Amino acid sequence: MAVIISRNGKDATKVDRTSFDSEDELQRYIYENPESIPLYDIREDIRLLVVAREFPTQSGPIDAMGVDKDGELYIVETKLYKNTDKRNVVAQVLDYGASLWKHSSEDWDGFRAELEKQSQKKWQIGFQQKLQEFFSITEEESMTLINNLSGNLDEGRFKFVVLMDTLGDPLKDLILFINQNSKFSFFIAEMEYYKHKEYEILIPRLYGAEVKKDVSVSRPRRGTVTLPDLLARVENQESRSMFEELRESILKLSPSIQEKINPTGISFWWEGSMLIDTYPFPREPRVRAYCRKSLVDPALFGSLEAHEGKSQYNMHVYSRADLEALLTVAKEALKRLEKGV
Repeated sequence: MAVIISRNGKDATKVDRTSFDSEDELQRYIYENPESIPLYDIREDIRLLVVAREFPTQSGPIDAMGVDKDGELYIVETKLYKNTDKRNVVAQVLDYGASLWKHSSEDWDGFRAELEKQSQKKWQIGFQQKLQEFFSITEEESMTLINNLSGNLDEGRFKFVVLMDTLGDPLKDLILFINQNSKFSFFIAEMEYYKHKEYEILIPRLYGAEVKKDVSVSRPRRGTVTLPDLLARVENQESRSMFEELRESILKLSPSIQEKINPTGISFWWEGSMLIDTYPFPREPRVRAYCRKSLVDPALFGSLEAHEGKSQYNMHVYSRADLEALLTVAKEALKRLEKGV
């Protein structure tokens, strides 16, 4: 195949299709130009922020990992047609997803720390700040995005995207079959590549988006989330019970406290300032909470497992004793907000 390039209707030049020299070159191109991934064929308003390259998992590094404004997580794998292992790419990507789900969901702090490290390395700003800048969202909206991201990680709900320079019909058929007969969202893009002098032309074609899934989606759409919607996704009864008790107790601290429910948790606000952000784990007896460091007295943690971040504490509730300790932390945070801290 070839394209014709001209300038002002003159000097037409035929440019033959070429290929990336290596998968690493394709990886770098995607990392620097995420808009070249044709996700607009899935939904026109999707913008992808590629937050990490060579993200480590126990099954090997993921070529690239991205997130959109809804907190959807994208696992991106690049593969050249000339490579002999291209037939195994579907199994390879699913293996990455399984490893990411199994280990990162159990170590959210480690997962978040890796995103923070890569954000600082590429943009010299924190991960949450980059989300706010890239998607033009508020701090509150960025916390909702991060909570959605955490929920998707906990439930192993990923979007798999494979990028190749050339596709064969058998692989296209396999992707269509997977999407039609499973809850996986699997897409594959053929990246038709041309190079002329200092210019590059990329014509991407996406396969898999044409399948309309007939499977139920457990998470409600943004903006329509109710408490029953949120609790319906929490399978573990102990997690649900602790979360409901925590919610009721926080709301009783002050009539001025308002709750904002998102698909994975609830943030509590007092007169326009966030008091504490909470969400339950769907499949294990645990509740996680975040609170700004300036509002927290670490001496009140007691048995509570707490991890100090750059701007907030990440706290984990496993028992009733932990729940009481978290409520004590929340009471102190409210006192500090009332004092104007």
